[in-house]
Amino acid sequence: MPIFQNQATLYTNDSVTRSNVAVGEINEALMLTKTAIMDDYVQNDDVTYVISLINTSDSTVTGITLTDDLGAYTFGEGGDETTLYPLEYTEGSVTYYQNGVLQTAPTVTGTQPLVITGISIPANGNAMIIYEATATVFADPRVDGTIINTVSAASGTITATASESINTEDRADLTISKFITPDTLSEGDEVTYTFIIQNHGNTEATTADGVYIVDTFDPALIITSVQIDGDTFTGYTYEDDVFTTNVGVITVPAATAEQDPVTGAWIIVPGVTTLTVTGTI
Repeated sequence: MPIFQNQATLYTNDSVTRSNVAVGEINEALMLTKTAIMDDYVQNDDVTYVISLINTSDSTVTGITLTDDLGAYTFGEGGDETTLYPLEYTEGSVTYYQNGVLQTAPTVTGTQPLVITGISIPANGNAMIIYEATATVFADPRVDGTIINTVSAASGTITATASESINTEDRADLTISKFITPDTLSEGDEVTYTFIIQNHGNTEATTADGVYIVDTFDPALIITSVQIDGDTFTGYTYEDDVFTTNVGVITVPAATAEQDPVTGAWIIVPGVTTLTVTGTI
């Protein structure tokens, strides 16, 4: 609650006398907090926000409008400046409670920024607004990337603001693809299986991540060469036609990210590790 102070001054012809300092406290009629259910993000993931409003007055506060800037920031310079939104409201996701009782959803009148109208809070009661947003291509995906967004509530002369900060989920994010060369061959021909492991995450997949590959070669393969990124690879077993790499011997570099200088979108280039197994069938 804000505390205020003031002091009076008494003047006479030849003296100045000051009063004691009077101290007062303003009980805010409207208190606002904002909380993200999960405090981290990756691009295209949903983030759920909970807005809590408390009315400490003896009268119902009506006609409240919530405005969430969705983490908006300015990109570019001079005449090329534009506003980018690292979060995008998920249509139809808003729910509204008064004193814990579900109410008819309020009206969303804008999405960039997000504007929600028609909210009321009972006297000495509370309201809660919950909605989801998606991390967009304008959300910084790098290690220690952050989205800070601020919500404000206003009803006549009554206002309140609150902010919430979430950070990138720093982790490896792997996918694997497999190719056969050539894809048409005869018995006894040489064939190469190529495994391409991509890391779309912002941290390296290290030995501690315990990455390994299991593949049953059918038809059976007489292995003549195994390589990883062009170098001879021996960290595997091959028994009963099952090819298995040792746990943790495969690492994959982190993805790199650059912000497009024109659009402001973050472009992610995955890190890649390539394993090839060559043999005859």
